[in-house]
Amino acid sequence: MNTFTYLDFELIKLLYKENNLSQRMISKRLNCSLGKVNETLKKLKELNYLNEDNSLTNLGMNLIKKDKSAIILAAGQGIRMIPINNNVPKAMLEINGEILIERIIRQLLEANIHDITIVVGFMKEEFDYLIDQYHVKLVVNREYQEKNNLHSLNIVKDKINNTYIIPGDLYFYENPFLDNEIQSWYMLENRISKHSNVTCNTKNEIIKTKKDGLKLIGLSFINNQDASYLKEHLEHLDDGMHDSLFWEEALYQKNKMFIYGKIVDTNYVDEINTYEELRNVDDHSTHLNNETLSLIADVFKINVEQIKNIKSLKKGMTNRSFLFEINQDKYIMRIPGEGTDQLINRKEEYEVYQVIKDLNISDEVIYMNPQNGYKITKYLNDTRVCNQDDQEDLRKCMQLLKYFHQQDLKVDHEFNVFEKIDFYEKLRGPKSLYKDYDQTKEKVFSLKNIIEKMPKEWRLCHIDANCDNFLFYKEDEEEKIKLIDWEYAAMQDIHLDIAMFCIYSMYNRQQVDNLIDIYFENKCDQQTRIKIYCYISMCGLLWSNWCEYKYTLGVEFGKYSLAQYRFAKDYYNIVIEEMENMK
Repeated sequence: MNTFTYLDFELIKLLYKENNLSQRMISKRLNCSLGKVNETLKKLKELNYLNEDNSLTNLGMNLIKKDKSAIILAAGQGIRMIPINNNVPKAMLEINGEILIERIIRQLLEANIHDITIVVGFMKEEFDYLIDQYHVKLVVNREYQEKNNLHSLNIVKDKINNTYIIPGDLYFYENPFLDNEIQSWYMLENRISKHSNVTCNTKNEIIKTKKDGLKLIGLSFINNQDASYLKEHLEHLDDGMHDSLFWEEALYQKNKMFIYGKIVDTNYVDEINTYEELRNVDDHSTHLNNETLSLIADVFKINVEQIKNIKSLKKGMTNRSFLFEINQDKYIMRIPGEGTDQLINRKEEYEVYQVIKDLNISDEVIYMNPQNGYKITKYLNDTRVCNQDDQEDLRKCMQLLKYFHQQDLKVDHEFNVFEKIDFYEKLRGPKSLYKDYDQTKEKVFSLKNIIEKMPKEWRLCHIDANCDNFLFYKEDEEEKIKLIDWEYAAMQDIHLDIAMFCIYSMYNRQQVDNLIDIYFENKCDQQTRIKIYCYISMCGLLWSNWCEYKYTLGVEFGKYSLAQYRFAKDYYNIVIEEMENMK
């Protein structure tokens, strides 16, 4: 990193553009005192960047005229862009008649910047034509789903040398790129954002603050002197332990960025992160014509423009969902996730919702399509999910689960665990990721003989009765509870639901026994307890195969998938041990 100040750089840039400026004129242009101007001119002359007449020396000219390059980060899927995030990468959105990334490229070319690298990932094929049309280079981030854009920048770090770093979702109303750029900077917007914790001090240094800070835009210029430090820091952070980090984290030295801040007005740039932001920038964009929103409009008999405050919700293991408002009432739209059509029979799910609708134990369904699984439900305010480690929460959840089981409901389909294991196995392919899978499967399937000899209570079960599907909410100052997401529900032994709660929560044996005791109010016989252990082993293998199938689709569940396979193996051993003890 260099020892130049922000004013040093700005003065060199100014004198490159204009000659014969008096100190008073320089003071006015750069908004600083005459004394500061005099001090800076003297320093730059001593360093041989300026001649005595304040013109640039060859050293000063070379500083300005170095070739510049650009890196555009466009690998991510843009989850917040729901419901159009599956159809188009954010950088390929049409805004005011232009493709967003083409606008950025055009602005770079206007600034005589031709060395352009684009990091792609999601729908990477969409970007291929840019190679022929604009002679850009494409670099693929194959881990775009698991890692944030710090990894995207790290894989092209060798290209950082007098380089603009540009998120592909920025719409600049005027060209932000200059051919006389020399100092490193990071762009911020001069409005307060609750999502930011940085501000600029009087020296134009970007420092962290405990208050809401200036909005981070993401555009940056890194000169040759600062590039080496950034490259080193990127490599250090991209270690598999910081996958969620944005690349800006590599700019920090403790609580301060090592480059200057460049503050722009709010009307200078728009960041296109959400459907609503796209609509605000260009309400005629062709990408606003979305089938999902048209469906919502048809259901509520309104215009699409009346759908407000669209926000992506946390991506579930099976579906994607988003929140929206109509006339200040909130609703949730569920969109089936990748490969869900292979896993879920939506007609059977629809049948379940018809059977339970009068019990008032589930979320309120406004619309459901039994063909594709699209579903609209009423949003519950002030909600929280069950705390799997809280005894009172567990008591209330098991009480509701038992109440549901006692209704003795029936549907025309069942959830056969062993058949589902084989089915998911076929979906994920002929070879498991686990070397001892065949031996493990043989042991788990041997439990069928034990299960068949045990009594069962065959009724409609939730099947996916995990802690996140028990939703606590407030109504008339009273906390109540719902059981949501019934897409796997089918006929089964009701005690399978207890096993499912345990494996999702990744309980140890003590916690498993505790949950069983809560459900049975400390009256569970040993045979039933062993049966639940069998179900834990069986369902562990079931969801392990499910995770392997999702992995083939590019969806990774980390330690959850490993835990499921361990349940299959460990609880088989527990069952065998307990059966021996009963002899």
